[in-house]
Amino acid sequence: MPLALFALTIAAYAIGTTEFVIVGLLPTVASDLDITLPLAGLIVSVYALGVTFGAPILTALTGNIERKPLLLGLMALFIVGNIVAALSPNYELLLVARVLAAFAHGVFFSVGATIAADLVPADRRASAIAMMFMGLTVAIVTGVPVGTLIGQTFGWRATFWAVAALGAVAFAGIAALLPNTITKAAAASLLDQVRVLGSGRLLLVFAMTALGYGGTFVAFTFLVPILQNVTGFSEGSISLILVLYGVAIAAGNLAGSRIANRDPIKALIGLFALQAAVLVIFSFTAVSPVLTLITLAALGFLSFANVPGLQLYVVQLAKEHRPGAVDVASALNIAAFNLGIAIGAWLGGLVVESAMGLSATPWVGGVLVAGALLLTMWSGALDRRAKHALRTA
Repeated sequence: MPLALFALTIAAYAIGTTEFVIVGLLPTVASDLDITLPLAGLIVSVYALGVTFGAPILTALTGNIERKPLLLGLMALFIVGNIVAALSPNYELLLVARVLAAFAHGVFFSVGATIAADLVPADRRASAIAMMFMGLTVAIVTGVPVGTLIGQTFGWRATFWAVAALGAVAFAGIAALLPNTITKAAAASLLDQVRVLGSGRLLLVFAMTALGYGGTFVAFTFLVPILQNVTGFSEGSISLILVLYGVAIAAGNLAGSRIANRDPIKALIGLFALQAAVLVIFSFTAVSPVLTLITLAALGFLSFANVPGLQLYVVQLAKEHRPGAVDVASALNIAAFNLGIAIGAWLGGLVVESAMGLSATPWVGGVLVAGALLLTMWSGALDRRAKHALRTA
């Protein structure tokens, strides 16, 4: 693999870390800025919304910019966003900083995959894309717990300084290693994206993605307060627990790709049913340290196992219903993942603030995933009806 690909992977690692590490820092941020936990949870929602709406709009607007200058500009924006976060004297400026970093996140992954593919021969393109996205997975396994440990030891601002430094390393790597002559694919216009949103079948899958993926974030956003205040774990043990959760996520992502290969809709029905059940169970096991660790391992495995199936299914339906805009449909499904994060974090904040409290966030998330399960069963029924109509035509 060319060295330039490693620069993209480092950038993906830094971006993945800054997206998810805030979950481990919420109690610290809330205490330092003198805000409630639900308000701190909105830091997660705002970032996810920045990716959701910023990615398609900015990708369309930057379509004519050469790829290398664009990536360097995105990494510069990412670094600035994290530096502003580290220096934020108040909650409002921290939200602005997170939005800046989110804009860089959305466009980077929109164009990064095509750049990674262009760096290698045609028969190695899938491997190149997988390697770049491996940065996200490794960020969940190592970046989040290490960033959380840094924040607990030196203050949450130190974590953002560390992520900004990672971004600077990625910037230098891209500047030095990425070739100046990169093929610039035709950018999808906003009109192309609107056309995809006009497909009822694709909208159904986007809703499955938002509810199924977002349901976990009702609880995951407030996982550290749950572990400390409900289960009774010490602050020092949180990073190790996040490592366990991250390893389970990585394993689930790999297993999910194999499970979904043959029949994604069947795989998604099974995964969503198990995910909803484990979330409900977590509401009861959260009071026991041993049972919590077992439940979290299962939840980590299931929460990302549905990602490959959802992406594969949206591509399959796009080829059938919007064959000229498969890439746009895939990108919009990524936006749906982030919309789910935003909804889940926001809803989790409402639950925490209500009389139900922290311990109710898992089962409320389970209700959202159950909604995704019902939509998936409906979509599967529509698929079977369409196949039957073709056979009898």
